[in-house]
Order: sequence, then C-alpha cells, then structure tokens
Amino acid sequence: MESVWDYPRPPALEPCTRRVRVVLGDVTIADSARALRLLETSHPPAIYVPRQDVAPGALTAAGRPPSFCEWK
Repeated sequence: MESVWDYPRPPALEPCTRRVRVVLGDVTIADSARALRLLETSHPPAIYVPRQDVAPGALTAAGRPPSFCEWK
C-alpha cells in the first residue's frame, strides 16, 4: 500500500504501470497503456491520459478559461 505522505515534493511524474480505462455506462471513454501518474505529497495520485487515447467526441470544451493553480 502507498502512503500519500511518502510522495515527493516537488511533485513527480511517472508512467502508470497498469492499463487505464475510463468507462461511463457501457461506453469506453478512454483506454491507455501510456497514462502518467502525478505524485505530490499529501495528495492522491492524479492520472493523466494522453488525448490520443480518449475516444473521439467523448470530451467537450467547458466553455470557460482553464483554471490556474498558483502553486504549480
């Protein structure tokens, strides 16, 4: 088992060792063997899937400017 308190600061980016699938209902939205994990002290891992591994048309723009984090 991993502990979020063992994750590094500054954050680290590493390849996922497992296949990542995102399924909504019966529809696969994303399927990737190339996803990345972002590890940061005291935070759960964030998983990033390459855009090429997301089903076409599965995502739409939010219609607002992207968010910003002053710490990253």
